[in-house]
Amino acid sequence: MSSPRPTDAPRATWRGSGSLVVLCGALLAATALQGPLVGLFDVGVVRTAATVFVAVCVQALPFLVLGTLLSGAIAAWVSPAALRRVLPARPALAVPVAGAAGLVLPGCECASVPVARRLVAQGVPEAAALAFLLAAPAINPVVLVATAVAFPDHPEMVLARLLGSAATAVGLGWLWSRFGRAEWIAARVRRPPPEDGTPRWAVFAETVRHDVVDAGGFLVLGGLAAAVMTVVVPQSWLDGLAGHLVLAVAVMAVLAVLLALCSEADAFVAASLSALPLLPRLVFLVVGPAVDVKLVALQAGAFGRAFAARFAPLTFVVAVTSALVAGLLVLGGPR
Repeated sequence: MSSPRPTDAPRATWRGSGSLVVLCGALLAATALQGPLVGLFDVGVVRTAATVFVAVCVQALPFLVLGTLLSGAIAAWVSPAALRRVLPARPALAVPVAGAAGLVLPGCECASVPVARRLVAQGVPEAAALAFLLAAPAINPVVLVATAVAFPDHPEMVLARLLGSAATAVGLGWLWSRFGRAEWIAARVRRPPPEDGTPRWAVFAETVRHDVVDAGGFLVLGGLAAAVMTVVVPQSWLDGLAGHLVLAVAVMAVLAVLLALCSEADAFVAASLSALPLLPRLVFLVVGPAVDVKLVALQAGAFGRAFAARFAPLTFVVAVTSALVAGLLVLGGPR
């Protein structure tokens, strides 16, 4: 067997440390160009955008981390069979009970999809599993406390969000129990997944890691969107949008779908858009945890494309309607 060439080891070391070399090069370049860079970014608009971005991320991060820790603990130590045992046999009664379970079994949007799938596989009525899917990331205590912190001058937003999201989950569950068809959900969903023997701590760690990375990326995206809207969108546009309530509601509903923010962080993004009335921002908070581009992809993979093609549009309509009704009841109208 021939011995390795002397140049093999240095070459492997160079390849393995490529990212470190790039980082060091970037730091050296930044140090050398410190003067021009400071002048470039020392602009009022950039400072304002940076302030908004940092404020949104710093305020939301503790709630995001707490939410992912709770979600990981539930994924690791709370069996879907426990929820199945407390649900009534009749779907009409099981739906509100499953929705109420979201208050005590919190989870992010990403975690609620596989949990709902496991519930269906264990024989829980599909309508009840879908109600839990929508309620868990929207009305859990972490989200409600985050909303209260984000809107200190408007504590009524907490109750409005709770009612709007709960009505979305329960209303959608009842609609599905009445009009949903078994063939819309892929047959594989009803087969119980095999036990792989993964230790509970490993499940917890992996769930937290996945959720923090996933939700953290969308938090950064939301912070950037809030910062850009603050400095790029003219104030006159926001004032004009605020004067057209229907358009503002439509824009915020679509924005919630596209941004796909984590429910523990979206309240801080909504609070930063202070030029808009509370009602459109409430629509943003109710629609986001119920339907967004990320959730549609997850639901299509978990339940099948036929399911997602019907469930997502229906959820969007129910969420917007529920938010408007809750806003009119709790907020007292479009303000």
